[in-house]
Amino acid sequence: MADDLLSFRSDRTPVLARGGMVCASQPLAAAAGVRMLDAGGSAADAAVAAAAALAVVEPCSTGIGGDCFALCFDAATGQVSALNGSGRAPAALDLERVERDGLGDGLPPHHAHTVTVPGACAGWADTLERHGRLPLARVLEPARALAEEGFPVSPVIAVQWAALAKSQLGNSPGGAELLIDGRPPRAGEVFRNPGMARTLRALADAGPRGFYEGEAGAAVARAVQQHGGTLSEDDLSAHRSTWEEPISSVYRDLRVWECPPNGQGLAALIALNLLSGFDLDGQDPLGPDRLHLLVEAMRLAFADSRWFVADPEQSPAPVAELLSETYAAERRRSIDPTRANPDAKRGVPAAGSDTVYLCAADADGNACSFINSNYMGFGTGIVPDGFGFPLQNRGFGFSLDPGHPNALAPGKRPYHTIIPGMLTRERDGSLYGPFGVMGGFMQPQGHVQVVVALADDGADPQRALDRPRFCIGSGTADGAVALEAGIPDATLAELSARGHDVSRIEGYGRITFGKGQLIRRDPTGVLWGGSDPRADGCALPRA
Repeated sequence: MADDLLSFRSDRTPVLARGGMVCASQPLAAAAGVRMLDAGGSAADAAVAAAAALAVVEPCSTGIGGDCFALCFDAATGQVSALNGSGRAPAALDLERVERDGLGDGLPPHHAHTVTVPGACAGWADTLERHGRLPLARVLEPARALAEEGFPVSPVIAVQWAALAKSQLGNSPGGAELLIDGRPPRAGEVFRNPGMARTLRALADAGPRGFYEGEAGAAVARAVQQHGGTLSEDDLSAHRSTWEEPISSVYRDLRVWECPPNGQGLAALIALNLLSGFDLDGQDPLGPDRLHLLVEAMRLAFADSRWFVADPEQSPAPVAELLSETYAAERRRSIDPTRANPDAKRGVPAAGSDTVYLCAADADGNACSFINSNYMGFGTGIVPDGFGFPLQNRGFGFSLDPGHPNALAPGKRPYHTIIPGMLTRERDGSLYGPFGVMGGFMQPQGHVQVVVALADDGADPQRALDRPRFCIGSGTADGAVALEAGIPDATLAELSARGHDVSRIEGYGRITFGKGQLIRRDPTGVLWGGSDPRADGCALPRA
């Protein structure tokens, strides 16, 4: 792989259109979404088609064996709805079982006990039922064709596939279904996945029941149990998505929408609430004063979110209190503009990883912000025999501390890193646009940095995504700070002098900073699309 292919330099300008747009991390997936717009589909139809296509062309990040979340803007009502398409822990898995299996000190990241029920399949169908116009079978057709007929593997995905194949796909005999003659496919090589085509046909023919209660579901349960897990066919057949009230905060003149816990969108909103009390106007976007404030806000946000984000049905977070201005003002006093605080602790509010992100907008003003993930690359690497997809390891997000709100328990949803975002204009509630930055604990940090670029600096969608980023790598209050190539040496030196543990990341390692997509809708109906240069994707318009 030539170094210049992985330099992630961007000379792109935004893509403009009026008839609709899809932004995704792989062009064939974006094209699948545009086909739905051409067929009269909505933004939701386009988003699900792109998500299904990404499950085929980017299996090292996402798939039908993972989870999904969505935020949908309905132009007719001006309302934003939130889909939680995450699965739950098996009914037979609890802390006692983990202890009996000798794993009480921590679950290995790819163990069968980290497999939660895959929620993506139901999430796709439920998104279409509420916001789509086309039948599920029609929306899945581009993905099925890609799996059956094959597709050329794109460069960045080829590197990811190769980096993860040996360590993860070797966990399962079925892992060979995602290889060519025992090796990962190379860039430009055509890859076919007949097992995934079979899975998509079953889903198209029978809907989610064709997955959860059919041969695929039986194969999922069998594979997990063969690897020492407890997931059963009953766990699969009991799965349901949930529609929930989104959470939001106002930053400058934009309202920022996120899915509620068990997703970590709360962290982005807490950080933006803190930053709203600082004047960022006129600051160098890559200078030490700006980045110090953003890092410190994220430290406090992670201190809170890593404790409070859990399954709301079993451990509800005090969301209203955490997002109140009173709480923000109190926490803001913890930020010293001249000194890092790596020992930030969670507050006490008054009582009261590897992923794909994509977005779509249609000509009628609807928008869908959609995210789908296996969690860590190929997830567990466990591939149900004959079905061509890996199973997620989302259960690795549980705590094994029985006193923690996010403690593992039967039927519980874990802390989730994947978060879609949506922006509306506060003055009139109109759609500004869907956005997101994928990548583990980078995601709320990416949301904050993109929103600041848009709201404080007036950046267009492509420039907002191009801007070099920081990442608190562990997603914890005391984590070290990685700075992307392009941030000046003087900024790194000054942040270090202020007490930050900083390092620089260049080349392919810049994938650490996430891969985002963004569409802005002007009041005139013109769409401005941006796609992250750290991925293979694009913003693709419908004329």
